[in-house]
Amino acid sequence: MTNGEVALLGIRHHGPGSARAVAAALAQWQPDAVLIEGPVEADAVVHLAAEKDLVPPVALLAHAVDDPAKAAFWPYAEFSPEWVAIRHAVDHDLPVRFIDLPAGYGFAPFTDADADDHAADGAGPDELPADPLALLAEAAGHDDPERWWEDVVEHRAPGADALAPFAAVAEAMGALRAEGLGESRRDQLREAHMRQQIRAARRAGHRRIAVVCGAFHVPALETMPTVAHDRALLAGLPKKVRVDITWIPWTHRRLSQATGYGAGVQSPGWYHHLFTAVGDPVPRWLTRAAELLRAEDHPVSSAHVIEAVRLAETLAVLRGRPLAGLTETLDAVRAVLCEGSDVALELVRERLVVGDALGEVPDAAPAVPLQRDLARLQRSLRLKPAAAPRDLDLDLRKDTDAARSRLLHRLRLLGVDWGVPARSSVNSTGTFRESWRLCWQPEFAVRIAEAAQWGTTVEEAAVNKAVGTARAAVELAELTGLVETCLLAGLSGALPAVMRVLADCAALDTDVAHLAGALPALVRALRYGDVRGTEHGALAGAAAGLAERVCVGLPPACVGLDAESAAAMRARIDEVHGAIALLDPAPSGTGTDTGTDTGGLADRWAAALRSLARREPTAGPATGAPGLLRGRAVRLLLDDGRLDSEEASRRLRLVLSVANAPADAAGWVEGFLTGGGALLLHDPRLLALLDEWLGGVSGEVFTDVLPLLRRTFAGLEAGVRTTIGGRVAAGPLGAAPAAPEAAGELDPHRADAAVPVLAVLLGVGPKIPRQRAGRNT
Repeated sequence: MTNGEVALLGIRHHGPGSARAVAAALAQWQPDAVLIEGPVEADAVVHLAAEKDLVPPVALLAHAVDDPAKAAFWPYAEFSPEWVAIRHAVDHDLPVRFIDLPAGYGFAPFTDADADDHAADGAGPDELPADPLALLAEAAGHDDPERWWEDVVEHRAPGADALAPFAAVAEAMGALRAEGLGESRRDQLREAHMRQQIRAARRAGHRRIAVVCGAFHVPALETMPTVAHDRALLAGLPKKVRVDITWIPWTHRRLSQATGYGAGVQSPGWYHHLFTAVGDPVPRWLTRAAELLRAEDHPVSSAHVIEAVRLAETLAVLRGRPLAGLTETLDAVRAVLCEGSDVALELVRERLVVGDALGEVPDAAPAVPLQRDLARLQRSLRLKPAAAPRDLDLDLRKDTDAARSRLLHRLRLLGVDWGVPARSSVNSTGTFRESWRLCWQPEFAVRIAEAAQWGTTVEEAAVNKAVGTARAAVELAELTGLVETCLLAGLSGALPAVMRVLADCAALDTDVAHLAGALPALVRALRYGDVRGTEHGALAGAAAGLAERVCVGLPPACVGLDAESAAAMRARIDEVHGAIALLDPAPSGTGTDTGTDTGGLADRWAAALRSLARREPTAGPATGAPGLLRGRAVRLLLDDGRLDSEEASRRLRLVLSVANAPADAAGWVEGFLTGGGALLLHDPRLLALLDEWLGGVSGEVFTDVLPLLRRTFAGLEAGVRTTIGGRVAAGPLGAAPAAPEAAGELDPHRADAAVPVLAVLLGVGPKIPRQRAGRNT
């Protein structure tokens, strides 16, 4: 409404009907200045709205200079009334000012009960203590405020007097506030500041001032109290925090979220269509829905669209609505275009009702140096941020893909998870391939501002962050994981400092479980270092040292463990076994349990496993290693060829004897069979021993060991379980199954060609040269 020289345009934030009404009111009123609800610091960047590269949805981002984690956003879409007002001002070369409280007050500490009202929650525009629209809708006899607002505002075309709707809204809000819809202390302070800014615009000589603000505030701006009154209100504000403000890209999907940094707009894609569509919006929107469904192989024709339009309009008439709204349109989509399928309807909701629109900001927008370096890298590596998730497969043998990988790993180290590792869509077992799922989120702008404390470039910031994280780390596994990240990210500048901290921590840590948990990450880092061409001499030495200490300390560390600790240690033993196989791939010792192996790392690990396998309890469970770990040690030795099947059968026979506790024996069997039960089929003696032991277990004991045995056999391959059941049901066990008939006469030349490969696989022959072994070895 108008008040002398001021037109108060009370709006609903992010409402397309309000946006159209504001455009019509500004065209009619022709103000000489435009004032907008928003932080006054935004005056410094509002001129960028005239740039063609500033494309909504965008948001004003304000963050504390000394603590960038304290941030707030004011998002604007093309259908936001504030954005319409900004564009009107810059297009007509009018002064445009923001009149809300400075954002710096929102980040300042409060010492009284006002703290809750002033805390920066990142929501941007005001959130009211109660929803005035819901109260108005209830007074009008509607139970859905969204549908009521659509009917009375969004579907209403501007009339001859473009200011009349704002007068009606102001009158309704005045009645609500008069009835006791209490404004908060924060509202009072904000409104006092807005009034001060209106007075300042008048003093500057402006005679036709348009004020665009939330409708709830209009009654407080109509009646201007004295200047002294407002100054007294504002005197209690704390000292402002210094802030930086800029424009950042926003997304429709983020607008649709009601928590965090969202705006609570449930259907931004639909609102965008309502605001931009010329003529009747429903047929055009249903046409877009049909195009989307056809692109996803749903059989939708033009006849479907025609029937859907008729159904939506009929539903609107039956429900007493002036036009078909989103509810009627979606009902028509489900019934006609999707043929009742909620799956297809959800696709329409995601793509069209919400949408994946991502705004753009010009290079002239203020940004920290780190953000500018990231933008440069995104351009040079052709990695454009997008709100819609997409998969990216990288071949690390290519320079560009390797650089992309380093950038994504560096950003993850800085807390910017633009890319998340994903399962590859290409069948490959090589270490030269990486797969990522990319999805840009607007709040990454805050994390980049936070990370700017570490450096002005992505590489420098990642190096400094890695060193700082290493110095603050307390767990050995955290440090080894950090080393792996440094290699993946190509941070050679951080590795020496991180390795020094790792060496100091490893020297002081005597917990074998910690050492065992840290070793696999170091070995993976060595493997990745090979494919990336990274220098890792110090890393190899650290890994070998950790492995030596694990070999020495493993057997005594396994004594007296409870069931939960034993399960965790078994998983670590498996990981260490695989890591040592990569560190020392050619073991020098094989054979039976006749002595202690000496020589390479693999031999010392085998000796540790043999020592563990012998640590049977002698006077209760606390005097020996759990059966789960002893059985696992025997299985690993058997798989590596360091125990033969005769020795494995002997050990199983001893464990299953009546002298051992059944629960310990069941644990031994679980450790022995975990990872594959096919050996029970290849060596019938093992299956016969197990069957004989089960047959002799008493009823009470069988009830105790049954859960362990069920878990063990449930982990076996389905085909193995079926075959074992068939053999047990067929009769007595112990005899080897009949050998299959020969398929044909042996071709000695073809057999000789396979001998070198088999020798390498069995670990008894020289390595195959790299060019023969293939690209992935």
